[in-house]
Amino acid sequence: MPELIVTNFNRNFTGVSATAAGVTRAHLGRYDLALAGHPLPGCPTPISRAEATRLSRQPPPGQSVTLWHVRRNPEMRAALWARDVLRLPIRIVFTSAAQRRHSAFPRWLIARMDAVIATTEAAAGYVPNVAAVVPHGVDCAAFQPAPDRATAWAESGFGGARGIATIGRIRPEKGTDRFVDAMLRLLPDHRDITALVIGRAGGKYDAYLSDLKSKIDAAGLSDRILFPGEVPASELPKLLSGLSAVVQLPRYEGYGMAPLEGMASGVPFVATDAGYYQSFAAQGQSGLITLDDTSESAVAALDTLLSDPERHAAMAKAARQLAETRFSIETEANGIADVYEALRAR
Repeated sequence: MPELIVTNFNRNFTGVSATAAGVTRAHLGRYDLALAGHPLPGCPTPISRAEATRLSRQPPPGQSVTLWHVRRNPEMRAALWARDVLRLPIRIVFTSAAQRRHSAFPRWLIARMDAVIATTEAAAGYVPNVAAVVPHGVDCAAFQPAPDRATAWAESGFGGARGIATIGRIRPEKGTDRFVDAMLRLLPDHRDITALVIGRAGGKYDAYLSDLKSKIDAAGLSDRILFPGEVPASELPKLLSGLSAVVQLPRYEGYGMAPLEGMASGVPFVATDAGYYQSFAAQGQSGLITLDDTSESAVAALDTLLSDPERHAAMAKAARQLAETRFSIETEANGIADVYEALRAR
């Protein structure tokens, strides 16, 4: 009988999936755990929801409950069914990153969790039953600086001498249009740079993506602002290590892992004041937060960063150190483990 069941009911690999995978890998040597739902890289072969329920009918030897760690609405529903309808001896932990008020149904679900882990102090203000604030961490063994950034970028095959990228779903909330507008202003003055929009649009955002590409074509920059789509999780670390900057300009972000993964790769970032970006930036040591939400502000920050090799090198070094000392996956895994142990002892 597993001590811990980690759920992943979304077949798409999202930011939530990435954070769940990192913590699960870190906990493999600490807990007898099972993954329920869809696969996560480097994690055990998943079992079905039905099998997870069956394995929770009796607690593991020496324990009074089985822990379920959930991160999405369908996962909360499944865990509540097992605990409250089937009356199984389980306790439910939910991780919340949203820095805004949840809608009615998620609020109802979250209120019934045994413990809530908020990823930031701001997120903690929107949910009940907060047991701890534990920021997401990055796997510093998977994401590492390249021995030579220029060589790593050349091996990516995207062209130019340097690369910058924004990473995430292509939609207004993520500020993809802000990034494109900034690149239209920046690239004519930095002819050695190629910009990447890493992610997918999908469904109702296809027209939004088409409009962005039309704007790029009209500016004659379609060979320097590229849309490679989603990059597999296994290939992302190598690509990140070749970048000169990560650029995230969202209108809203709950947490935001892209700058942190860049930091672990020795890549400084430029971002709007969203998510947990202010903490990542450490007052300008590893990243620059734009003064406002205009493309001009982002361009000014990028121009400052990319035109000063010594400052860039210092920020790249500081970025890696901060990722290792303050935002590692081990730090997150330890914080979550403290919540688990408190629940089991309760």
